[in-house]
Amino acid sequence: MATNTALLQSDTLRAAANAAEPAQFREAPHNIEAEQGLLGAILINNEAMDRVSAFLEPVHFFDPLHGQIFETAAKMIQAGKQATPITLKTFFDNAERIDQHLTVPQYLGRLAANATTIINVEDYGRTVYDLAIRRQLIVLGEDMVNSAYDAPIDFPPESQIQEAESRLYDLAESGKYGQGFMAFGTALTHAIDMANAAYERDGHLSGLSSGLNDLDNRMGGLQSSDLIILAGRPSMGKTALVTNIAYNVAKAYRSEKQPDGTDKTIEGGRVGFFSLEMSAEQLATRILSEQAEIASEKIRRGMISEDEFRKLVSVSQEMSRAPLYIDQTGGISIAQLAARARKLKRQKGLDLLIVDYLQLLSGSSKRGDNRVQEITEITTGLKALAKELVVPIIALSQLSRQVEQREDKRPQLSDLRESGSIEQDADVVMFVFREEYYVERQKPREGTPEFNDWQTQMMAVSGKAEVIIGKQRHGPVGTVQLAFESQFTRFGNLAKEFQMPERYE
Repeated sequence: MATNTALLQSDTLRAAANAAEPAQFREAPHNIEAEQGLLGAILINNEAMDRVSAFLEPVHFFDPLHGQIFETAAKMIQAGKQATPITLKTFFDNAERIDQHLTVPQYLGRLAANATTIINVEDYGRTVYDLAIRRQLIVLGEDMVNSAYDAPIDFPPESQIQEAESRLYDLAESGKYGQGFMAFGTALTHAIDMANAAYERDGHLSGLSSGLNDLDNRMGGLQSSDLIILAGRPSMGKTALVTNIAYNVAKAYRSEKQPDGTDKTIEGGRVGFFSLEMSAEQLATRILSEQAEIASEKIRRGMISEDEFRKLVSVSQEMSRAPLYIDQTGGISIAQLAARARKLKRQKGLDLLIVDYLQLLSGSSKRGDNRVQEITEITTGLKALAKELVVPIIALSQLSRQVEQREDKRPQLSDLRESGSIEQDADVVMFVFREEYYVERQKPREGTPEFNDWQTQMMAVSGKAEVIIGKQRHGPVGTVQLAFESQFTRFGNLAKEFQMPERYE
């Protein structure tokens, strides 16, 4: 008992001692010496500014005076003037003294005197920039903690998470200072490598094969870093077509191990599918219906025989090996989509990204109620994401109702809804059109002369679909004919007349 009392007293004294100790103050990360070295290098040789101006800004400096010096020097150099301690002196004559013995003009002279070379100026700049990003992350984290503690009624946890994701996305976007200029010889080498890969690949495609031969021939496959818009009116088969393409790509996936331990995609690819409208189960049912050749309606209602069920199980086991990943979260923002796509590429790999559909995404809240600006932000973000991840992105889009007002219902670029930025940012714009859908709804009364004409017209368009390429940066526009089996929601290659089997009377 005495021992327990002694231990309790010891713990109490230790806690009291810890409470008496002042809390350690942690200063925000910074490197004053790197900032001084960078500014000194610029002052002795203005060409040093060219090495850091692409990514470094005055706000990145920890010392406000250093930020002012950098900004003033940058403006002078841009104006074609020399930035030296003497020329900068005019702008800092009335500045506050650094200490009792040193004025700002004298400090400028000391910065230049202590700088010996500009060789390390880019390293200094990267150091200053990285530390600034860390400070911004700390501020962001503190704001998140404070908001979570305060728990304001009009700012629920979901909104806090969305704002944090948006701010992190903005921080990541602002940090993309890129690689700068690339030598033309390097670009030519990349082009030759792409041509060689296309030559060695089955089908001689430079991009991913969609599994639809005529479409691949027209586009050369799905090209890396391209934003591909697939648009159409409701019931034209947009989701069916993109689902077919997604599974064709995933099913053909084949990779080989590289010396560094990474996997290199040889055929097909790993597919990420953002389904903002349909659930993952509905998408899986569509693909299962297509592969098993059992009507999706029968699968949903359980109207299948024992043999058909065994076929479904067998097909589903084969399908489960395809690297196809579905995110069925509805109403996400472009920032959330980008974050999840990056995570998927990092953890599983990614070769093709699909968004169904574009109008169900949201932009940042700061855009307000201007839907045109929001769509512009979304399409710009998708194009930037395609370039960042080096994968093709297929985004589905709705068309305006003005298509229905025309006699020829084939869509045009002007039919894209809400913003011209969709057409502007896209590398490829494709429209799905099925004339069968419209002809079927014009069915006249049986037994009339019009009914016979309608039957003839239906026979001409039944089971056929068109993919109209309205824009393509890398190739020609035009129309591709496809086969469509509505009961299986399946698009396929349309057999040509010369490929048809002989018919005997």
